[in-house]
Parts: sequence; structure tokens; C-alpha cells
Amino acid sequence: MSTNLKYLSLGILVFQTTSLVLTMRYSRTLKEEGPRYLSSTAVVIAELLKILACVLLVYKDSKCNLRTLNRVLHDEILNKPMETLKLAIPSGIYTLQNNLLYVALSNLDAATYQVTYQLKILTTALFSVSMLSKKLGVYQWLSLVILMTGVAFVQWPSDSQATAAKEHSAGSQFVGLIAVLIACFSSGFAGVYFEKILKETKQSVWIRNIQLGFFGSIFGLMGVYIYDGEQLSKNGFFQGYNKLTWIVVVLQALGGLVIAAVIKYADNILKGFATSLSIILSTLISYFWLQDFVPTSVFFFGAVLVIAATFLYGYDPKPAGNPIKA
Repeated sequence: MSTNLKYLSLGILVFQTTSLVLTMRYSRTLKEEGPRYLSSTAVVIAELLKILACVLLVYKDSKCNLRTLNRVLHDEILNKPMETLKLAIPSGIYTLQNNLLYVALSNLDAATYQVTYQLKILTTALFSVSMLSKKLGVYQWLSLVILMTGVAFVQWPSDSQATAAKEHSAGSQFVGLIAVLIACFSSGFAGVYFEKILKETKQSVWIRNIQLGFFGSIFGLMGVYIYDGEQLSKNGFFQGYNKLTWIVVVLQALGGLVIAAVIKYADNILKGFATSLSIILSTLISYFWLQDFVPTSVFFFGAVLVIAATFLYGYDPKPAGNPIKA
């Protein structure tokens, strides 16, 4: 049963990661009449959906009893204001990160984005060493060097990028790259900070996600009115929303819950396999379906290095057992 859950959660992770990147990229580049949807409002809706999903999961854990659910939410959230406030920092950073991903995929093709975003492994590792006093092995340090090399190759300018620059200026490519790099740092810091909080308390991951979603929706709404207030007053909160937009929002809302399931049921090597498969699928679909990406030998070499680094980082060499005596 646990093996089935392991591979099921992994399959869902591959589907969620790949489909989110591709649909988000498609939705941000699709040319339609009227105003395009505001990514800042999509982030807020995703946070609200995440809260709803987590409340339903807590309800399930409460044996589908409304009184028990009410008591758990009251005791764990309202009666522990300082514990809840601890989530304000990572929540604000996650909100920034989610907005940056829209910026990145508005300016980068899905394949380049997917590979470059794996730098979050590096930032997570560095923050884990500094904040959690985690010790990395030789294989993990080696994988981080290979990862940086691979991403450098992926970002290396080529002739195909020069032709693509007719549609996407060098300026927009640079904006996309900076957005991904900031998202990598924010993802690393917020992820390690959240892990630290989870280790220090006994609250369930679903309760913690409700607290994250609460602050995330507040920070998100602040962002909507600060950056998109003028457009909001003209065309409304749900301007430009269509079926594709709602698919993107739902996929983004499910992202954190899927990762939580993978952490519970799968190991690092299988997570690396899922990431690698997602990169390959994104590359193929970007080339054949979205047709906004022309792979080069340099890109493939860099992508192979990143995939290898992902596997190597999760590799845990087991000490050789004692030889059996005759």
C-alpha cells in the first residue's frame, strides 16, 4: 500500500509540476481580445483555495466531525497567536515567489524556466547549512557544483536565442532570469524557515498550511491593490479569467499539498526522478506544442547536468556491510 502511495504521489507531482509550468506559460503568452488576467489576483485565489483544501483535510482527520474541526481550528490557530504569527515571514516570501513565477514564465520559455529553477536546490542547501546546521556530504557538494555548471550552460546565449529575440527581447529574457533567481532564493529561505518551524512544534502540516494561506492571502491582496489597483478599478478582480486561468490557479493551489504528500511518502531519489521527468516533458511540449523553444546541444548538455545533479543530491551511499565469514 505504501509503495502504491509513493508512486501515486510521485506521478501526481510530475503531472502538477509539468502542467502548471506549461499552462502558466501558455496563459501568459496567449493572445486574446480584452485585458489579460492579473497574476496578482490569481495568487490570492490560489491561497484561498489552498486554505479550503487544508480545512477539508483537517475535517477528514477530525473524523468528519464539525465540532471537532471547530475545536481544532480554534485551539491550534486562534488560541496560539504567536505560533500563527511565526508563519507571517515565510508566507510573505512565498507570496513574492508565486508572483515572480508569473513574471518569469511571461518572459522565459517553459524548458529554460524549469531547468534554471532547479537552482532552488542550491539555495535550499545553503540555507539548510546556515539555519539548521545541516551537514552536507561530498556527493551533495559535488552535485551543487554540477547544478550551477548545468544552469550556466542552459543560460548560455546561442544562435537560436538570437532568432527568438525577435519575439522576446533580450531585456525580457533578462527580466525572466532575474525573476527566477530571486524566486530560487526566496524558495530556499522560506522552505528552510518553514521546515524549522515544523520541527519546533507539533502542529500538523495542514494547520501550518492554513496559517500560511491566511497570511498569504492578506499579503497577496496588498500586492493586488498596490501594483494593480488602477487596472482593478477599471476591469474588476476577475478580468481576463477563463477556463485556462482557473486551471492554472487550481494547479498552483495544489502544489504545496502535493509536495507535502511526496515528503511523507517518497524519498529524495524518487523526487529527483520526478523533477527530471518534468524537465524532459516540459522541454518536449515546449518544442512540439507551444513552439516557443528551439533546443540546442548546449541546452541539452546543461539539462543533463542539472538532471544528474538532482539525482546525485538525493543519493545516499550506504556503508558496505561486513563480509560473511565462511
